[in-house]
Amino acid sequence: MNQFSKWVKWENRNKLNNIKFPGIYIIAISAKNLEGKKFNWIQEINYIGMTNSVAGLKGRLKQFDNTIMGKIGHGGADRFRYEYNNYDNLVKNLYVSIRYFECDVKSNKPKDLKIMGKVAKFEYDCFAEYVQKFKLLPKFNDKKNSPKYSLTYKKIKNG
Repeated sequence: MNQFSKWVKWENRNKLNNIKFPGIYIIAISAKNLEGKKFNWIQEINYIGMTNSVAGLKGRLKQFDNTIMGKIGHGGADRFRYEYNNYDNLVKNLYVSIRYFECDVKSNKPKDLKIMGKVAKFEYDCFAEYVQKFKLLPKFNDKKNSPKYSLTYKKIKNG
């Protein structure tokens, strides 16, 4: 499980190596500076996500950023936004670590398809690891207890 990058501040996410590939990303909110620290399973982890998209981790993290900024497009980030509706305050304490999987997501070659399957499986392995350590899912992966900003706002608006 220690195949993750070192933690980087949210603003430095595009400097991560190999973010053009699919993979897993883990997001933490921490008052402590995690920048450059070795990845560890810590309670400050608030979200585990994955992507097999053509845009890779870079594209998915951009969707996440757009959503916490106020647009739509990422369900997990919509849950963050419910609690943290001030983008600047949130990103001061936001960190990300990634685990990329090198493959061609546009390919139908068995080798690439198997790697994409490993990405999906690895996300669940990460959930299991977190739950084993902390006895619950990361806060914003818990759909039952973590409402989406957009859905709540619609209910209030349509009252």
